[in-house]
Amino acid sequence: MTVNNYPSIFNDVLGPIMRGPSSSHCAASVRIGRMARDLMDGNIQEVLIEFDPNGSLATTHDSQGSDMGLCAGFLGWEADDERLTTYNEAIADAGINIKIIINDIKAEHPNTYKLTLKNEEETHELIAISTGGGMIEITEIDRMKVSILGDYYETLIYTKESTVLKYLQNLRVNDEIISFKDKETRLIEVKGQNFLSKEILDDILSKFNILEIKEICPVLPILSRKDMNVPFTTCEEMLRYNEKKNWDLWNLATHYESIRGNISSEEVFNKMKHLIKIMKTSIEAGLKGTDYTDRILGFQSGDYKAQLENRNLLDGGILNQIIIYITAMMEIKSSMGVIIAAPTAGACGTIPGTILGASSVMNLSEDEIIRAMLAAGMIGIFISNGSTFSAEIGGCQAECGSASGMATAGLVTLKNGTTKQAIDAASMALQNSLGMVCDPVANRVEVPCLGKNVMAASNALACANMALANYDVVVPLGEVIEAMDQVGKSIAYELRCTALGGLSITDASRKLEEKLRSLKHT
Repeated sequence: MTVNNYPSIFNDVLGPIMRGPSSSHCAASVRIGRMARDLMDGNIQEVLIEFDPNGSLATTHDSQGSDMGLCAGFLGWEADDERLTTYNEAIADAGINIKIIINDIKAEHPNTYKLTLKNEEETHELIAISTGGGMIEITEIDRMKVSILGDYYETLIYTKESTVLKYLQNLRVNDEIISFKDKETRLIEVKGQNFLSKEILDDILSKFNILEIKEICPVLPILSRKDMNVPFTTCEEMLRYNEKKNWDLWNLATHYESIRGNISSEEVFNKMKHLIKIMKTSIEAGLKGTDYTDRILGFQSGDYKAQLENRNLLDGGILNQIIIYITAMMEIKSSMGVIIAAPTAGACGTIPGTILGASSVMNLSEDEIIRAMLAAGMIGIFISNGSTFSAEIGGCQAECGSASGMATAGLVTLKNGTTKQAIDAASMALQNSLGMVCDPVANRVEVPCLGKNVMAASNALACANMALANYDVVVPLGEVIEAMDQVGKSIAYELRCTALGGLSITDASRKLEEKLRSLKHT
């Protein structure tokens, strides 16, 4: 039986909870590293890491945190572990020998990781990709094709006997059983809500010639399951579903996530409440000031706040508070503080900065903020279904562009706008973001990322008001997302987070990169 993999607000859109400059580098690689650790039963002595020269990781793996994330995962750490910056020392203390090379591994995806893992007893090979926003997929284990997304408990059984597969299928105790085969060995992948029970494993070991059994834990907060379904997958389907219900967008988001995650509406609400609490804490910490050596920008949110209070800035109304909050969040990100990828780390300032900044000026309640964030999450589901959050595939329109479309739906919800107005606002915001490139200065996720987060919020605010004034959207959201996907794929490779074009190759960028590199190694 094939299991459908529908996106989840808490898996794909808002999250993970993490530290580091990039979710597609840091958080994703932590998850890959943790699953690699499970494959080796927690005993890793040597790792060869290979990145393809034609992918994005060849130029960004060090500066944007892939190396840090992988090592943290090998050590069993989480993506928000406060020890992340000490990964080099911790890896050395653990006795794990790491070698990183750039090699033509014929990677089809720009964010491909090829790992060869060894200890004194065994060797395993793993290929994985980072698909954006911290989401991952293991595509090969020991040269056999697999698809492991981190949303199941995975029991892997190595055997030379084909009868094991039929035996397991007859038990009917798990969600999905898939078999992969090389020339001599069969790998049976069993997906479930739990690992195979000890009784079943003991029975298999007694009846068949089993070479190895491996157990890989899930890394996503919301698990998948057999016969999983959702009420709708596109905006058009949602509008038809809502014809007689007339629910607000946040209601529809809660309903969707409740069915997708097999959790109650109250649990959905509380999970979002928890994420918002983290966002608020991050912004508050950012406003107190941050200090970190390996970054370009210093503490600027405090200066903006002081100038605003002294009336030295132009009257931006609610936008000024939003800019302060976005800047504080981006400063926390760049100083290795805890953030929420929303939908990515590079765009982590836009949604919380916009919704929390606006709500603070409007003196709104916690419940109103939660509803706005859920509405934003629903727009993210449609983008996840129809396009990508990965700048390596779609440029910065996939990150800050997506965040702008999500944030504007949240703003309309804060103002008690209709579902149609929230969707129209998202459509307009995405229309205005098509073609935005990703060209990080000095290979750091700071410049022009901060400015693009602020621009995304400014766009969100304008589009929210335009939608509330019932401007003609002209192109519906679903069609805009289709166009967004096409445009993203047509952006030059050099302008998709490879640091090979645009601002990344200016003299100023190269000088900054050299300066930061020398500081890091002194």
